[in-house]
Amino acid sequence: MLKFILNYSILLFFKKTKMKIVFASNNQNKIKEIQRLIPSNIQILSLKDINCLVDIPEIATTIEGNSRIKADYVTQHYGYACFADDSGLEVEALNGEPGVFSARYAGEEKEDQKNIDKLLNVLSGELNRKANFKTVIALNLKDQQFLFTGTIDGKIAFEQKGLNGFGYDPVFIPDGYENTFAEMTLEEKSKISHRAKAVRKLIDFINKVNISEEL
Repeated sequence: MLKFILNYSILLFFKKTKMKIVFASNNQNKIKEIQRLIPSNIQILSLKDINCLVDIPEIATTIEGNSRIKADYVTQHYGYACFADDSGLEVEALNGEPGVFSARYAGEEKEDQKNIDKLLNVLSGELNRKANFKTVIALNLKDQQFLFTGTIDGKIAFEQKGLNGFGYDPVFIPDGYENTFAEMTLEEKSKISHRAKAVRKLIDFINKVNISEEL
């Protein structure tokens, strides 16, 4: 009964707001990638759309923690339903690094090329290139929080290839493929990526809420 009440209240929330929800990011690459995955009946608002110009600090020690921080910041300061994501690259030979510090691996300026250069330098001569990408999405709705995780296994290339994507895409080769994420089109990447897997779990959750109301 409690589960039904929870699902019904969330459904009413979406109907009332016409399924508008804030994605706690101004990263245009992320927004473009996620908007492609979200159904057309859900309108995504960026931080800029709600006049949030703050660079929300990512001070947690886990990927999950950072996604929670960003979602909570928007909900607490702006009152919106919100989802936020954080992602990390975990390299086996580096004991899971850079992990939660992936965006700041080479410094607080968060420069993709510097991060890639550092990673390739640290892995120079290392034959174990196993790695995985992980995304955690935190969704805040009706004073409750839900988490959705997506991962993909792969390996780190010996040199960067491709011009598409962002972050570590030019050096990450997913298992079962010969090309890096950066050599794939956005459509190809969106079918298999860690972020896509997490977003699909988010969408499935919303769809189940709608189904429960019909029952």
